[in-house]
Amino acid sequence: MDPEAERNARESLDLAFHMSNILVTGLDRHTLSILVALSERGFNPEALAAVVKELRREPPSSAAPPPSSRPKP
Repeated sequence: MDPEAERNARESLDLAFHMSNILVTGLDRHTLSILVALSERGFNPEALAAVVKELRREPPSSAAPPPSSRPKP
């Protein structure tokens, strides 16, 4: 990527990240850059938003079971 295109891409991402923060989306810069790249490659933005919402609904996985299911010593 030439320097001018790289600068434009960085400025565009900065602007999108600023708007994301104003809208309180909770997206970090890396996640937002991935979503923008997928959108630019033709993925449906509404479908991407639905995936993000669904992933946020899933409980985080962890290596240890929840405290209530651990055997008592």
